[in-house]
Amino acid sequence: MKALFVMATAIVLVSVQALAGDAYPKGPDHNLTPGSYCTHPDNYRYPERIPYCNRDVSTSEKMDIIRQYNEKLGYRIERGQRAQFKIDHLIPLCAGGSNEITNLWPQHMSVYRVTDPIEGLACQRMAEGKLTQKKAVDMIFAAKLDLSKAPEIIEQLQEM
Repeated sequence: MKALFVMATAIVLVSVQALAGDAYPKGPDHNLTPGSYCTHPDNYRYPERIPYCNRDVSTSEKMDIIRQYNEKLGYRIERGQRAQFKIDHLIPLCAGGSNEITNLWPQHMSVYRVTDPIEGLACQRMAEGKLTQKKAVDMIFAAKLDLSKAPEIIEQLQEM
């Protein structure tokens, strides 16, 4: 089963690389989205007691993030394409990320199909006490900055 999941991820990854162009970001821009942690938690989670912020990003903030990526980086995310994107938390909320604009970027569905399973597995392993926040965030960053690393990271998380 694990091998099938890794193979499916690799197929999706090839599709991402074949489809992705300059019209949208394939990963977060470090200058606009360096990542930030939750500093005003609604509660704490996991054995490590990670600060957790509830999701709180307005529609206008989402549109501003898209506008910044378009204007500052030359992407062409149009209003009509909005359904193909989500505003992603670079450091996921479940891993202690914030709702600050420094932690948000427009993520195309071809990218989040690859990275969302990593976020879920990493947070699950944090809940089980098998993974620290630092290591989880490092793994998530590695995948979001280089999609070719996703299958290996998923395999590492599954083996924990």
